[in-house]
Amino acid sequence: MTRSVWKGPFVDGYLLKKADAHRGSGRKDVIKIWSRRSTVLPQFVGLTFGVYNGHKHIPVLVTEDMVGHKFGEFSPTRTFHGHSGDRKATKKEG
Repeated sequence: MTRSVWKGPFVDGYLLKKADAHRGSGRKDVIKIWSRRSTVLPQFVGLTFGVYNGHKHIPVLVTEDMVGHKFGEFSPTRTFHGHSGDRKATKKEG
């Protein structure tokens, strides 16, 4: 179920403060965040966020296409190592 339109997008308060302070200072370093549930807003475009995936912070440069999505979508939490049957197919024949 999606969020109600009248409520607006969810963004943690500290995230807005960090982004405003960072944009005002003119720095280009990574803003470390832990809020994967927050929505990407238009004022975040051009900033680089380090989204925590449970192990490390993944740098995410926000573009216009990302607006409306959640930060967690751009920082996968699981590493895919392939299916067990794929090892057989990758062996060289001959």
